[in-house]
Amino acid sequence: MFTVPHDLHVLALDNPRLFYDLLFTASAQTLLEIAADPKHLGAEIGVISILHTWGQNLLLHPHIHCAIPAGGISSDHRRWIRPWYPFFLPVKILTRVFRGKFLDGLKRLYRGKKLYCAGPAAALADSAQFAKLIRRLHRHDWVVYANPAFGGPLQVLRYLGRYTHRVAISNHRLLAFEQERVTFRWKNYAHGGKQGQMTLVTTEFLRRFFLHVLPKGFVRIRHFGFLANRWRVSRSWRRAIGPIGSFSTLPG
Repeated sequence: MFTVPHDLHVLALDNPRLFYDLLFTASAQTLLEIAADPKHLGAEIGVISILHTWGQNLLLHPHIHCAIPAGGISSDHRRWIRPWYPFFLPVKILTRVFRGKFLDGLKRLYRGKKLYCAGPAAALADSAQFAKLIRRLHRHDWVVYANPAFGGPLQVLRYLGRYTHRVAISNHRLLAFEQERVTFRWKNYAHGGKQGQMTLVTTEFLRRFFLHVLPKGFVRIRHFGFLANRWRVSRSWRRAIGPIGSFSTLPG
């Protein structure tokens, strides 16, 4: 799972399509680049990436979930290479590379005058303030979380089938609508996933819910590496190596 610091959420609100496209691109390029390095795996990998924009409290929390086959294809497309790290690839390196790629992409958008800075992000219209933010974010660790599959490939596929098309809040979490207030169940991950109830006035509940309406036509499930569409016809590795038997997952 790849996420970005809260300081950047104001830019996501003003520039959702550009921001989320960059989140997809930076996370996928990070995985493909580190996996291709012979020091870490030395293989071409495939990635299924899924965008989520919410936390349990419905506030904005943009992050990318990735599911990855546990290994990759050799450069000659004749061998399946298995990882030697417990969690597929080294997380600390993924974190640093992802941070660099995302911030570099953000700077390119800013220099190209493609970022809209208004409302809470208005201060960033000043190039000095934007540069100050970038420097500060370079000094902090970002959050990349990795974990092996729990239960095997079939469980991962079932998990993805249930998880990919969720909306910000499901019906079973809604508990009550009384006197213009909405009560719902949530988990506080800042306190070990402790479960509780949250009550919001209707307008605040709707405001939070609509934070997660994506731009029209935006694709929130994407495929990269050997799982990308362009591989379907142009590669013969499927016949050469046979079926892939195990998966690693990077969940949120």
